[in-house]
Amino acid sequence: MWTKTIRVQPPYDFDLVVERLALDPLHVINREERTVRVPLYIEKKPVVLTVKAEGSTDDPSFTISGNTEEQMEQGLTRVKKVFHFHQPLQDISTHFEDTDLKGLFTDHRGTPIVLDFDYYSCLVKCIVHQQLNLAFAHTLTERYVKTFGFELDGAWFYPSPRTAANLTVEQLRDIQFSGRKAEYVIGLSQEITAGRLDLEQLAQRSDQEIIETLTKIRGIGKWTAENFLLFGVGRPNLFPKADIGIQNAIKQLFGLPQKPTQEEMEKFSINWSPYLSYASLYLWRSIEKRSDKK
Repeated sequence: MWTKTIRVQPPYDFDLVVERLALDPLHVINREERTVRVPLYIEKKPVVLTVKAEGSTDDPSFTISGNTEEQMEQGLTRVKKVFHFHQPLQDISTHFEDTDLKGLFTDHRGTPIVLDFDYYSCLVKCIVHQQLNLAFAHTLTERYVKTFGFELDGAWFYPSPRTAANLTVEQLRDIQFSGRKAEYVIGLSQEITAGRLDLEQLAQRSDQEIIETLTKIRGIGKWTAENFLLFGVGRPNLFPKADIGIQNAIKQLFGLPQKPTQEEMEKFSINWSPYLSYASLYLWRSIEKRSDKK
């Protein structure tokens, strides 16, 4: 067993991280032990790392463990980015102290943006979640992964692009996919297996280039591309104005009589840049159920 302990600049509230991750039934979490199992691909091989919180919000440290040092050193780089260990959250919180989101950043102090574990699974999940309520979206995604994916060391891996490319629409309809959603997931997977789309390379390009590339693929609109930028690639300044959750959060926070227009959202968000992604996260958090731990 390979282990490495890292310290992170405070504040960092791992319990709030786990609380949000727990919304997705595919995440393997142990709240008592404060661990998350992280399925990754290292050099195209499936690997599972375990992230364990050791410290507190104001003195955060984490132990990362896995099976072999050769694979884990590469996996550690990804884990640091996934869990936002690489940038102090205090800088972001300080920015919002002088904005109308100050209260949210106090209520959710130390909550990082945690990325999806893999670029491809992020896109697939975004497609599955399109135009569905959150509960059924998670149910459908779980059904898809547990039917066509695989389990390793207690963690679930999404079906690979090659596996998904060879599925039929009928197979996905059998687990309650719509015909179009099935076509979109299969089509995306075929683009990747045919070599026409390389997500690792794409992730190095600008926000606009990524949006333009992805929205050329059938079934991927701007909302999906923006969510990939935010939760797949980890870009810091994304604000999906078409997202109903963000619209509802702004309506609730500012006591609006109806959901804000695109123009109103643009005005609200001017002072939140260059951390619009964090504004988005904390707005989502404001309308999500929270535990009574605090």
